[in-house]
Amino acid sequence: MRRTSRSRSHPVAEPGRTAPALGIPSPSLVVMVGPSGSGKSLFCRRSFRGSQVVASDACREIVAGDASDQSASAAAFELAHRMADERLRRGRLTVFDATSVTTGARRDLLDLARRHHLPAVALVMDLPLEACLAHDLARPERRVGRPVIARQVRQLAETLPRLAEEGFAAVHVIKNAGDAALARVALHPLPCDRSDDAGPFDLIGDVHGCAQELTALLRRLGYRRPSSRRAFRHSRGRRAIFLGDLVDRGPRVVEAARLVMRMVEEGSALCVPGNHEAALTRLLDGEAVRRSPGIVLSLRQFEALPSSRRRRFLEEFRAFVSSLPAHLVLDRGRLAVAHAGLKSEHVGRDSPEVRRFALSGETTGELDRYGLPVRVKWAAAYRGRALVVYGHTPVPEPEWIGNTVNIDTGCVYGGKLTALRYPETTTVSVPAGRPYYRPRRSLPAGVGLRAETRAAPTA
Repeated sequence: MRRTSRSRSHPVAEPGRTAPALGIPSPSLVVMVGPSGSGKSLFCRRSFRGSQVVASDACREIVAGDASDQSASAAAFELAHRMADERLRRGRLTVFDATSVTTGARRDLLDLARRHHLPAVALVMDLPLEACLAHDLARPERRVGRPVIARQVRQLAETLPRLAEEGFAAVHVIKNAGDAALARVALHPLPCDRSDDAGPFDLIGDVHGCAQELTALLRRLGYRRPSSRRAFRHSRGRRAIFLGDLVDRGPRVVEAARLVMRMVEEGSALCVPGNHEAALTRLLDGEAVRRSPGIVLSLRQFEALPSSRRRRFLEEFRAFVSSLPAHLVLDRGRLAVAHAGLKSEHVGRDSPEVRRFALSGETTGELDRYGLPVRVKWAAAYRGRALVVYGHTPVPEPEWIGNTVNIDTGCVYGGKLTALRYPETTTVSVPAGRPYYRPRRSLPAGVGLRAETRAAPTA
């Protein structure tokens, strides 16, 4: 599973060398941080379009007719937050240009980004006091003065060491005016954004180590591989999209995972992670994770590998899972793919809440008669434009609810492995060779029916 990085960038001005680009996801909220006179507004004018910048000084000008009228600051910041809120609601890159040198000022902005399920990036102008004062004196308009700037420099120095812990997806720090002149912004789409990719695709439900059935399904869909060392590939350019839960519970976890990883590596497939990949990689990373019976089966299969092959596989598997986006948006926003599903407001966004929902869905907090969490039937409330294809909750047949479809048909429980062809929206399935895993809750035929006690979504 791909994790959001927290980085510190210190571009250094050297003759003949270009400073590293400051990577910024778009859409996101970029919070400019720095004392007055540090060059934030100049950097914004050079690096962003005017429509992308929400500046506190400009809002003072709007509400009071004078950018230096400090009596208008409360109204100006209220306006600035409203403007930023509306831009983020619409999924627009938003640059908030104010000093933001205190934790409290940044907390309000982080809350704003979190409410719209978008990352926040801190771009810090950490220039020395004398440099800020020199810039202040050179202003043709209002001057802030030494006492105010000195206070802001101290406030930034006090909070900067803990800035990355506040919840920013990334922190870029510029240390001097030379670095600021060289620095350039590189916008990149959110990890989930593959909207330019229209397919066609074959979306495949939860594999759970059923490598034999996966191979049979791929062949039925028209995929072939030139040799055992190469990936499956479709002669007409179709690509598979795997919905996660490649591992646990089934008989051939390593083979199934390798098959998918090779297809992704060679460009014939895409993949999103499932909650089982997430739990297993956390366990492999040394975190305290409950060893469910399904995970134990995976660990046993790993242990059966020769030590050198086991080490290589686990390294590749962990790197693979960490590289995956929690969900995908494709075909100009017409298709969205996530292991457990997505709410309408989650599609095309990236936040801890979106990632948690995409991997694990939502539960009511109650337990059913089997002692398992009751899952929320989120699809009943979904009203988004994108067709959401997901798995996670095994059902006897593909389940269409509004503009969503669940294609986890419980292969590992003795059901079948199902693919949805897109854009055709037809399904292709192969039956399980036998039931491989008996859950605590199941249909008479053996298919684990977690859908049995799904609760209706709350308003």
